Amino acid sequence: MPDPLETIAGSIEKILFSNEENHYTVAQLLPEGRGRVEPVIIVGNLAALNIGETVRAQGHWTNHKQFGRQFAVEKFESVMPRSVVGIKKYLGSGLVKGIGPKFADRIVEKFGEKTLEVIDQFSGKLRDVDGIGPERARKIKEAWTAQKSIRDIMIFLQGHGIGSSHAAKIFKQYGENAIAVVRENPYQLARDITGIGFRTADGIASKTGVAADSIHRLKAGLIHALERAMDEGHTCLPREELLRSARELLTVELKPVESALTLLTIAGEVVIEDELVYLTGLCRAERGTATKLTELRCAKLELPAMDMEKALVWVQQQTGIGLAAAQKQAIKTALTSKVSVITGGPGVGKTTIVNSIVRILKAKKCDVLLAAPTGRAAKRMSEATGAFSQTIHRLLKYEPHEGGFTYNERRPLKGDLLIIDETSMLDIRLAYHLLKAIPLSASVVFVGDVDQLPSVGPGNFLRDLIESDAVPVVRLTEIFRQAKQSFIITNAHHVNHGNLPVLDAPEESDFFFIQEENPEKVVATIKALCRDRIPQKYGLEVQVLTPMHKGVCGAENLNRELQAALNPTGPAMQRYGRTYRVGDRVMQIRNNYDKDVFNGDLARIKRLDLVEQEVIVELDGREVTYDFTDMDELLPAYAITVHKSQGNEYPAVIVPLLTQHFVLLQRNLLYTAITRGKRLVILVGSKKALALAVRNNRTAARYSRLATLLRRNSH
Repeated sequence: MPDPLETIAGSIEKILFSNEENHYTVAQLLPEGRGRVEPVIIVGNLAALNIGETVRAQGHWTNHKQFGRQFAVEKFESVMPRSVVGIKKYLGSGLVKGIGPKFADRIVEKFGEKTLEVIDQFSGKLRDVDGIGPERARKIKEAWTAQKSIRDIMIFLQGHGIGSSHAAKIFKQYGENAIAVVRENPYQLARDITGIGFRTADGIASKTGVAADSIHRLKAGLIHALERAMDEGHTCLPREELLRSARELLTVELKPVESALTLLTIAGEVVIEDELVYLTGLCRAERGTATKLTELRCAKLELPAMDMEKALVWVQQQTGIGLAAAQKQAIKTALTSKVSVITGGPGVGKTTIVNSIVRILKAKKCDVLLAAPTGRAAKRMSEATGAFSQTIHRLLKYEPHEGGFTYNERRPLKGDLLIIDETSMLDIRLAYHLLKAIPLSASVVFVGDVDQLPSVGPGNFLRDLIESDAVPVVRLTEIFRQAKQSFIITNAHHVNHGNLPVLDAPEESDFFFIQEENPEKVVATIKALCRDRIPQKYGLEVQVLTPMHKGVCGAENLNRELQAALNPTGPAMQRYGRTYRVGDRVMQIRNNYDKDVFNGDLARIKRLDLVEQEVIVELDGREVTYDFTDMDELLPAYAITVHKSQGNEYPAVIVPLLTQHFVLLQRNLLYTAITRGKRLVILVGSKKALALAVRNNRTAARYSRLATLLRRNSH
């Protein structure tokens, strides 16, 4: 017979480690009790604990070889603190909006162990506390009432593996109906709540007695399989592949899954065309993109007629830059086509071409619009041309209250020619919104590097456009003399052509390789480079780009290590198992139109407000405010994945390359990473991993019909 479970209770002092996927957490708990008590380490599946929370945990004491005595939790619940210390900790942790450490001290000093009872039942008495007026007392009472509702939901959800941070989001979404919604159809959570996926919802469903062949479950499984494919860059999946993927996920027979797919089609949630299954919105975007491109391509060219040879002579005199034959061809093509593509790697003169096009058209009194998918790419474009450039989202003007873009087919943009830079980053949905807003009277030039990684979002817009042969394409291959002096640029081209980069660079080079096979030593080298060597020698800020999230040299672990090395002290808070500290570099990981911030935007934490439960970050010279419950939109960004770096350039880049990354070691990934560095690139790792990446040119194919639809439309 197993030993009976022991119980300990106390407040969470510190979260030492948390795995987002399985919720395995290591935390420091201060046991309840009078007199001096020492913190203990608790470990186990502790979904989204918060510092300051009081928990009652059941489990067993164990002895870990490396970390010593710890309490292995089998089950736990969040409870109200009873001791004065616990109450102070709870209120001061920022869990109740309107009360930070300062007011927590004052309130608990005044009411002692009766504090929570006073807030709950006699909140008017809070006005007796120095600094709390009627308005703050009312806000505290409101926050407390909301927190109590969240608490009821939390107790229900914790039994199903969902922690307090997500409970707050669920309450925000459904209010008092939260438990009813979860009981009726837990799969609704996966659709409505960011951060809760199908597997979590499925776990709740099985615990609340939902049958394995429930139609809710089958439909949710199919949608999840399509969303997972979308996250991998596909716009659709072959019907048979979708059914196989959903069956593996759901472990049920084929027939009920086919029936569920039919029901989703009838309900209009999915579309099947040419035996390919789409989420309806993606099908609309892909079809619409092909239609809009075809309409634009077939419309009358309305740019002013000009003597091209004279225009080219004039622009070279204006800029003082001689143009190569391919650059001249690119400018001619852009000015004589409705839709055109200019593609090529770094140092081949794409910026010079854009600058020349802008100057020629401005001299002809034409209105030229410049845009790029990211803020940094748009800023670079402005600096290079001296003309105003902006993100595509800002160009189209998103209206949060209207839930869409201001500029669209009913209200098109005003301009004679649009130039879109960094087009390899353009996913199918944003491409569709952009094309809808371009008037048929305008021309458009897509500029980008087709050999870089494709967009983070679904689709393969630039490659599909080039491969469709539906529009003229100019490929630039010649590296210009000034660019040839940069080892970053020459090595990027070596890699792109399947050759190893030059590693024995001179001391004044901008490209270095540090050989190190051991992952822990790679981390130590990266820390030393970021903290000491690069700032001291070059005075540059460093961005670490890594092939993957997990592992010793993955983004998660590198962020923990680099935060401890570069920004170890100062005001901090913890959410979703991560520590956020004033001064930290963070990255937005999904589009948030309300805040006007987008996937891949980098910012720095400026202030933490524990009273109002807000984090204020600085992004491109402006302040953006996040509620604590929205912090899963921001990831620490001392290290980011190469995929997330697209469209950005950094003064100095470090890339760890190890054979443990072999799944993701691809030529276009290494090429993209190298081309992100402006003044310095350092690869740290093994030569074997480097050779693997250079040799592997099998880029993962994406399911997309854009090229097919464009070819079909052009016949």
